[in-house]
Amino acid sequence: MSELTRGERLQIMLTNEELQALDNWRFEKRMPSRAAAVRELLKRGLSAEGFSVAETGAKSQSFGMIEAEAETAPAARKRTG
Repeated sequence: MSELTRGERLQIMLTNEELQALDNWRFEKRMPSRAAAVRELLKRGLSAEGFSVAETGAKSQSFGMIEAEAETAPAARKRTG
């Protein structure tokens, strides 16, 4: 039931070739809609890369690279300076 209560909207632009590939995959897998196909492909892609679904209440900043870059930047400055 929770799958039916999605609170966020994501708008993307696709090339004609990307849209055709999405539709071909969708019809081959008998997905009910493009949105369902995109969600499934995202889930599979993230899973293949070792990522899982974020916990409820997780903030986007928890998944960023800024903190990691900030930690390595002073060390890089010391070596060059």
